[in-house]
Amino acid sequence: MSLTIATSIDEVVTSMAAGATPIAGGSDLVVGARQGKHVLPDRLVALDRVPELAVIDAAPTSTRIGAGLTHARLMTDPSIIERATALADAAALVGSPATRNVGTIGGNVMNGSPAMDTGAPLMVLGAQVELASLRGTRLSALDALWVGPGETTASSDELCTALVLPAPPANAGSAYVRLEYRRAMEIAVVGAAAAVRLDGDSIASLRVALTAVAPTIIEVDGLDHLVGSSPDDALLASIAEASAATAQPISDLRASDSYRRHIVGVMASRAVDAAVRRASGEAIAVPVNRATGIGAAR
Repeated sequence: MSLTIATSIDEVVTSMAAGATPIAGGSDLVVGARQGKHVLPDRLVALDRVPELAVIDAAPTSTRIGAGLTHARLMTDPSIIERATALADAAALVGSPATRNVGTIGGNVMNGSPAMDTGAPLMVLGAQVELASLRGTRLSALDALWVGPGETTASSDELCTALVLPAPPANAGSAYVRLEYRRAMEIAVVGAAAAVRLDGDSIASLRVALTAVAPTIIEVDGLDHLVGSSPDDALLASIAEASAATAQPISDLRASDSYRRHIVGVMASRAVDAAVRRASGEAIAVPVNRATGIGAAR
């Protein structure tokens, strides 16, 4: 095995064009190899010493999150907590403290797992993925990137360099919640993210996305009719119903399909409730799960 320690994006994409696999924290690559899902590549290129990948640029119209940012950094960064609160919620729930301190947002996104915690928040916040190669740089929407469990439309020589999010409008809030059986080292059973904008006492815009109930992270369609509604119990019941209808869950050792379909509706309504409360100015600490007592007690 050969390892290239890159110090620039150009070095990384040059190595990838020659057949190297990028590695940052290695929390997915190494664990997958240990579990026999794949063999470790013959050639690796390390990303952890590329400074451009570890920068958050909170500009007036957008937030650019370097793909090398760890979950530990995202869950505590003031600009992320202010502008992309749902993403901070999700980052705080990833794996364990050890995983959060080495695992990166770029690795999470490019791994393409339908159970990734950061995927649903990124989707409702309107994130785009920045991909670089020797051919140049392009942006991809998330629903165009993820095509199946562990499958993306990115070419093997394309590096995820950043996630680009539009700056949130006024009176907006977001949240991510998930079902937890325990507080660490757990893959999401179901989860949901919501982004809400208020106009006075009514809903001006609303997006909801679901975790671990389909082959990819999926957004709940058909919510336009709820714009103009009051953020009340009737709205939350409609969100739960629409989310359960959108879900395409499977049964496995962690939960049955019918249980997932029901609980994802519950999680979606709780995410919308928290997002509405944040949009109205209420301070709910990150992550919502801990602040509101959702999931495992310890």
